[in-house]
This record gives sequence, C-alpha cells and structure tokens, in this order.
Amino acid sequence: MSAAGEPLLRVENLHVQFPTEDGVVKAVDGISYGLGRGRTLGIVGESGSGKTVAVLSVLGLTRAQGAKAEGRILFEGRDLLSLSEGELRGVRGNEIAMIFQDPSSALHPLYRVGAQIVEAVRAHQDVSKAKARERTIELLGLVGIPDPGRRVDDYPHEFSGGMRQRAMIAMALANEPKLLIADEPTTALDVTVQAQILALLERLRTELGMAILIVTHDIGVVAEMADEIAVMYAGRIVETATAETLLKSPEHPYTWGLLRSIPTLDGPRVEQLAPIPGSPPSLIDPPSGCHFHPRCAYAQPDHARIDPELRPLPTDPAHKVACLLEPKVRRGLWEKSS
Repeated sequence: MSAAGEPLLRVENLHVQFPTEDGVVKAVDGISYGLGRGRTLGIVGESGSGKTVAVLSVLGLTRAQGAKAEGRILFEGRDLLSLSEGELRGVRGNEIAMIFQDPSSALHPLYRVGAQIVEAVRAHQDVSKAKARERTIELLGLVGIPDPGRRVDDYPHEFSGGMRQRAMIAMALANEPKLLIADEPTTALDVTVQAQILALLERLRTELGMAILIVTHDIGVVAEMADEIAVMYAGRIVETATAETLLKSPEHPYTWGLLRSIPTLDGPRVEQLAPIPGSPPSLIDPPSGCHFHPRCAYAQPDHARIDPELRPLPTDPAHKVACLLEPKVRRGLWEKSS
C-alpha cells in the first residue's frame, strides 16, 4: 500500500524502447508524473508523441511487442514493471481498467454485449453467471444505456458507436477499479456523443471515486474534465500544470500550437486556425537538442545543441516546462499572440 498522501500512480523516469529493423524506437524517453486518488490527468500530444505507449506500459501491454521498459511505475507503492505476467493479470481489469478508442474492434462481433461483460465480471469475481448478469445489467444502466435488461442480449452491431463505447466503459467498471485509463475514448464519435461520453466519465469519477488517466490528441477534450494536463512531444513531457493554469498561461511553444489549433465558440468566425508547421519527428532518430526546435518559430541556433530539462517555474513549482526560452520571453510571446 502507498503511504498516506502519496499518489495512487507515480511514474518515474520511464523509458520504453522497441527494437525494429530500422533501429530502436524511443517511444517514451524518460517521463515522470503522478496521479492522485479520484483525480483526472490528461496526457495530450499529436499522433506519434508516445502518449499511448506511455499508458499501455502501465498495464504491461507493450511486453508482447518486445518492448524494453526501464524506470518505475508505482501503483499503490508496487512497481508494476517488476511484476510477472501472472501478477499483472491480477491487476488488469481488477485494480486498473482500460477503455480503448475503437469499441468496434474491442468488442467481439459474434458475442452478445452482455455476455462479454459477464465474462469480465467473472474473470475477477467468484460469482454465478446469474449474479454476473445482474451486475452487467446494473452496469449498463449506470453508463446510461436505455432499457439495459433488454439491450444486454444485443450484439455489438445493434449498438450505436456511442452505445458501444458506453458498453466498453461498463466492462471496464465491472470490478470497480481504482484507476481507469482511457485511450482516445471519443475519437471515433461525433461531437455530441463525444461530449456525452466525457460527461459520463466525469460523473463516474465523482460517484465512484476512481482516478482517470485520459490520453488524447485534442487538448480541448480534457480542457474541462482534467485536473492536471501533461503535454507530450517526441516521447517526452514538455509541459505539465493544472488544467486551469496550462490553458490560461501555457509556457511551451508546442502547447501554444495545440491551443491555437482548437476552434472556439467565442472567437470571430473569420479567425483562422493555426496548425503547427511540419510533422512530428522520428522516434528512431529524433532531432538533436530541443526535439521541437525544427518546428518552433522561436528557436535559437543553440537550441539544436542544448537539451532542455523539465523544470518547475520559480513562480509556480507545480507548473513545469522544458523550454530553452527565458520565462519572461515566453510570457511576452504568449501575451502578444493570444
């Protein structure tokens, strides 16, 4: 058990590498973060930033792909990286559960939705099929599926995309996990359903007291539901702060780019969105120095040589940024452009 006041989950200097024919992919390159009980952390970054690998590693789901992981992943004081595969199976779905971005591929098309949730319940609980079915109907009702006593016997193709995602959330909640990991949980959904799913996750977090680790490429998705946000780029966390601070006073040029690429309801209709120029770098051969410097409008010549560390701001130790620009310069640039 973790000591009082300790985060439920603490990741320390995590490195995850994959050997390939082209070279070693440094998918996660030394990240650290903590997540408290009942809190929500959003990990945000473009495709290829390493954010999905970072959370898959928490459950050891990269092991089968031949990944080499170093560092520590402490869950209630236990280092998950040191657990055997059998020990990890006892954690997965029981203490830590995960929902994926594509419920269509996560649900087996030939089995009834209810039967799949019943199986998840019985995998960790010594209960009869009848009791597990009762629990399944209760869970389907909890996540907002209408007439759960009837829909429990439907097949996945009889559910809409939003209902399939709700069913996946119900399955994840089957054993009342302490931590729910959500990997791009709204990507395949339209905007209205996306908002409903996010509101559902927030309600469940409040009602059940579980922590949520949500991964997304869209900083707007976590803007309202996350307590803290960590921004990832090229396998590293480049900025982390409370959601309120990061959205109002971002310090890293990459974070500025993510925020400028989001349409706003209160801005002028003629206002142009500003995509980040260029593409995410190769994780086999990342740029030297600051990995973001080839895409950064404010990069200086020495930024190609010096590798910035993630450091707390003198004025706010909870706000950390990995940027070589001086704090006063960063604040001036952001205020001028926002």
